[in-house]
Amino acid sequence: MIVTPATRGDAPTTASATGTATGAGAGDLQVFLRLLTAQIRNQDPLKPIESTDFAVQLATFSGVEQQVRTNQLLEQLAGGGGIGGMAGWIGREARVEAPAAYSGLPVPVWTETAPGADRAVLVALDAGGRPVLRQEIAPGPGLVEWTGTDQSGTGLPPGLYRFQIESYAGEERIAIAPAEIYARITEVRGGPDGPEIVLDSGAVVKAGDVSALR
Repeated sequence: MIVTPATRGDAPTTASATGTATGAGAGDLQVFLRLLTAQIRNQDPLKPIESTDFAVQLATFSGVEQQVRTNQLLEQLAGGGGIGGMAGWIGREARVEAPAAYSGLPVPVWTETAPGADRAVLVALDAGGRPVLRQEIAPGPGLVEWTGTDQSGTGLPPGLYRFQIESYAGEERIAIAPAEIYARITEVRGGPDGPEIVLDSGAVVKAGDVSALR
């Protein structure tokens, strides 16, 4: 296989939030579950809700909740020492939209499809923006590993590569969006708009653009 699926549907470890944030997240989950239960009870028995619709709602809630927790952590760091409080990020992997530095090891790619998609395609692009791979993947949020090969299975040279996710409903492409990758953080520094992180690819991104850490 060119792309190997990792554990799909399991969100990666995100930065820890405070007890207050955790309590708020639990409350939001209870509200979400109550609304979902009411939706099931009140559905038209002649037109039952599709299971895929439930999956989309759960994936959307999970993604929003995860981003909120990450933003809460960044706010805590900004108010408690700035980049000095982010020293623990160095050496960890950030999930962020950025080019991946392929060096012969598999590249972890976070795939998240558009609501309503029933199939998806992962597209790998070389440094010149040329597609080198189109691979069918399962729809929904999850993690796959690109093993550094092209459409024919031939190994590609080390370098920078980007990824896109094409979402389809039937044969219609309903969305195309950049995919996030996991990359090692080598430096944390101050920037004109707040803390920035430097990735092992040399890319520099705002700390606020980080979706998750592991």
